[in-house]
Amino acid sequence: MASDTAPDSAPHSASTSVNGMIDSSLMRGAGKELLSLALMDARNHTLRLFGQYQQALEGCGFVVPRLPVLNPPLWEMGHVGWFQEWWIGRNMQRARGLQAEPAHARLASIEPNADRWWDSSRVPHATRWSLDLPGVGACRAWLLDTLESTLELLEKADEDDDALYFYRLCLFHEDMHAEALTYTAQTLGLALDKPLLHAFTPPPMNLREPLLVPATEWKLGSPAAPGFVFDNELAQHVVSVPEFEIDAQPVSWAQFVEFVDDGGYDRPELWQPAGWDWLQAVSASEGRRGPRYVEQIGITSGAVMQTRFGQAMRMLGNQPAMHMSWWEADAWCRWAGRRLPAEVEWEVAAHSAARRGFRWGDVWEWMGSSFRPHPGFKPHPYAEYSQPWFGTHKVLRGASMATRARMKHPKYRNFYLPERDDIFCGFRSCAL
Repeated sequence: MASDTAPDSAPHSASTSVNGMIDSSLMRGAGKELLSLALMDARNHTLRLFGQYQQALEGCGFVVPRLPVLNPPLWEMGHVGWFQEWWIGRNMQRARGLQAEPAHARLASIEPNADRWWDSSRVPHATRWSLDLPGVGACRAWLLDTLESTLELLEKADEDDDALYFYRLCLFHEDMHAEALTYTAQTLGLALDKPLLHAFTPPPMNLREPLLVPATEWKLGSPAAPGFVFDNELAQHVVSVPEFEIDAQPVSWAQFVEFVDDGGYDRPELWQPAGWDWLQAVSASEGRRGPRYVEQIGITSGAVMQTRFGQAMRMLGNQPAMHMSWWEADAWCRWAGRRLPAEVEWEVAAHSAARRGFRWGDVWEWMGSSFRPHPGFKPHPYAEYSQPWFGTHKVLRGASMATRARMKHPKYRNFYLPERDDIFCGFRSCAL
């Protein structure tokens, strides 16, 4: 009987293993075979998300509000294909990896209007609503054509890190835009099918006491090799970290309701001046004085009703509080007599305190620090990724439920302006 069942079980095990690999942070060091599968997986996920937009918006010509926090869906889709073709199909120095010259002449695109439509460095954000973008069928064909070209070139590539650098970059770039499509759907109030709605809902947490982390010497950031590293993670350097206490999990809705109940949104002494100005502007323009998408906070009951993809849902007290700006996170910490973590503290805890209950990956978490380069920073060929945003943005660590698992890396640095609350962001705190 054992010989009868072996053929059926073996392919299942292999498939499970491959799926686990392509959706793992180990993809930073993936070779050609896994990269090929992951690139197809990323494109399938992108197209599945786009299908949600098609159901909701095709009847109105994909018209969406002109907001600074989102892109027109057809532009977003086209840009994903453009980026992949720009850095792989049209890049004559793709095999050089980090040694490639960012501004060298490119081959012509298979779409004559590609640069005019989708080059994010040349097409100002505000103009993307007035472009003569191609329709849905042409957009889908463009995504299939660019992926096919990428996979053909990958098959001929060498297996070293330089040769695979741009393939890995394009994989993670597409994963980032897939998450952007997800929080854009939340912004627009688009309904999602049940499996996606379930996948994009943060799970309840087992609430634990804060963790005391002993003093240590820590290598902050990522080493230069092997595998793929984002430029803002470099250069790795040693930091002396004193003993600190950090929350075992992000701040929950139950904890945040206490801040609201205590008049947190009406007490300017709890807010930095720029944060208080932001709050007044939001109150005047949007008519809200509380977290984004929250329709009701029951001070007595503790119940929170938050709109999730167009549907009002009751949030559980032990779910992470989500859609918080950096200003709100900082104000809560001031109210609680605590502070936001330093990046190095979060990174130390993520690596050393997981067995003691340090939980991350449900929501992006605001750090207390601004987004700045590590000592010795040098931009990678895609120089627009990090360098323009140093000093103005705040750092977020971790991941959200909409982040692909292969993007969930304890060294990864996300970054947004402090007023952004449309992304799937929350926070945790440290003792003063």
